Amino acid sequence: MFTSVLMIEKPLTSDDVEFVTTLHGEEGVSFVVLMQPRGDQADVLLRAIDDVALGELKQAVREGEVPEGQEAEAPARLALEHSLAALRAAGCRASGQVVEDHPLDRLKAVVDESGADEVIVLTAPHYVEEFFHRDWASRARHKVGVPVLKLFAHSE
Repeated sequence: MFTSVLMIEKPLTSDDVEFVTTLHGEEGVSFVVLMQPRGDQADVLLRAIDDVALGELKQAVREGEVPEGQEAEAPARLALEHSLAALRAAGCRASGQVVEDHPLDRLKAVVDESGADEVIVLTAPHYVEEFFHRDWASRARHKVGVPVLKLFAHSE
């Protein structure tokens, strides 16, 4: 069985589930999902710039209305449970956790503990962070010791 650590920042859509569960053809896949809740107010500007770059001006204006820090934990747990249920409904084994502190250290530990074959970072585009190689996938490639695949999440 192929083991993937799947790092997400929002609930998986049905398209996301189909995408990640079919990456390896007919081979069975087990997922360890790491849900990264939104950070703190320092990230609001970067997210707003990304929204503008994507032409989502209304979303950029509403960035300050979305829960941050501790307030983001409960929605993150719900998103994780939704995502795990969707992966299981697709016939995959799936477990997961919300990552609160030091996400790259936790990612490395989960890769080691699970014997993962790969890491999949499934996020919305983050153009500013990607340009400076500060996005999760770029940073993980230097830390985890297994292949890291960067995919863009679908929107519903």
